[in-house]
Amino acid sequence: MNTTVNDLATKQCKPCEGAMPPLSQEEITQLMRQLDGWNYLGKMIRKEFSFKNYYQTMAFVNAIAWISHREDHHPDITAGYNKCLVEYTTHAIGGLSENDFICAAKIDTLFQI
Repeated sequence: MNTTVNDLATKQCKPCEGAMPPLSQEEITQLMRQLDGWNYLGKMIRKEFSFKNYYQTMAFVNAIAWISHREDHHPDITAGYNKCLVEYTTHAIGGLSENDFICAAKIDTLFQI
C-alpha cells in the first residue's frame, strides 16, 4: 500500500494495545519518506517549527491540541517565543505506530491551508 502525505492526513488514528508491536524499521523508513522535515530518533519522530512571534506559536500549539484531542493521540510539545518542537511516539507499545505518522501529516497540513 503506497500512502501519500495527503492519504496519511485523511486517516484516523486507531487505538493501540500494548500487545501490538511497534512499526518495523522498513515500515518507519517508508512512512518517513512521506513526511516533510520530520526526523526519526530511535523510538520517536520530531520536528521543529518556527514562527514570527509568540502569538503564532501559541495558535499553532492550540491547533495541535485540537488535532490531538480528535485523534486521541498526543505528542510531547516544547514551545518558546517563536518556535515549537513536536515529538511523537506511541508510549503504549514502546515505539512508533502509524498513529504517529498520521498526526505528523495532519500537523503538516496546517501549513497548506
